[in-house]
Amino acid sequence: MSMTHYLAVLRRGSASAARLFSLLVFLAAGLQGSVAAQQAASQAPAGLDPLSLPPPPPGTLVAITNANIMTASHGTIMNGTILIRNGKIAEVGTNVQVPPGARIIDGRGKWVTPGIIDAHSHTAAEAINEGTQSITAEVRIGDVLRQDGITLYRQLAGGTTTVNILHGSANTIGGQNAVLKLRFGLPVDSMRFEGAPPGIKFALGENVRQTTRQDPTRYPRSRMGVEDLLRDAFTRAREYQREWQEYEKAKAAYERGPRRPGTNPPVPPKKDLELDALVEVLEGKRLVHCHTYRADETLMMLRVARDFGFKIATFQHILEGFKVAD
Repeated sequence: MSMTHYLAVLRRGSASAARLFSLLVFLAAGLQGSVAAQQAASQAPAGLDPLSLPPPPPGTLVAITNANIMTASHGTIMNGTILIRNGKIAEVGTNVQVPPGARIIDGRGKWVTPGIIDAHSHTAAEAINEGTQSITAEVRIGDVLRQDGITLYRQLAGGTTTVNILHGSANTIGGQNAVLKLRFGLPVDSMRFEGAPPGIKFALGENVRQTTRQDPTRYPRSRMGVEDLLRDAFTRAREYQREWQEYEKAKAAYERGPRRPGTNPPVPPKKDLELDALVEVLEGKRLVHCHTYRADETLMMLRVARDFGFKIATFQHILEGFKVAD
């Protein structure tokens, strides 16, 4: 059936044909974006990594005029102007002077909002949970992201510009997160939010205890087991951290001191990717995003964090957060 025939059916008001036509247009747009990205990769200058193409440069001078602007912090400005210089908002208001040479976008009859930040997303990920163990701090969501994930396109269409993609809640200590600035059509590495602090997903409650499974075999099965697992993991992380600190101290002393015959440099500890991530938590270099519902579990997590000297960056969901004193 030709596209002309689809248009004819649309004119007759067929809802199913309308949906099919919309799907065709959507797929065509996605294909065009993928082709453009592939062409850009094939034409990349020598020495440029095609897996991490630079994002398109922002407009140097752009004005959105006659728009209804929802500022989020200063109310709604009707029939206003947004002036953008070098990719950053310079002025917003009703009396903004548009400089000569600016590219003008007429926003008459349209609404402009700040980009939405999704603080808990599972978009465009090939896998969400590595649920075979209750501690999988070594796995990384950033390794299984798809630049052709159709949800990226849909989120952009809905106004979302930044996403914090988290591991699922199957594990007490899950995997490492990825923060993306959505640029559909570019490789995943080109979407990574530069300077975003790394994070990791923790979870409490029924999910990590696998209470809905008929014959669960994985520890823990109780809430006291969840706390024990956390304390055991961070105790091991502390010991691992100390081993590396002692090695670095011995290495520095060896490099400073005189080289005597028969002496060898110190041997580094065995590398442990799981504990590496937990040491980063202890040192404040990796943020904890913790899935929780009940107040008692939330307080337990806060006590564990206090005892091991780290902070919880965010509690996700936290249905009984109102029961926890600030």
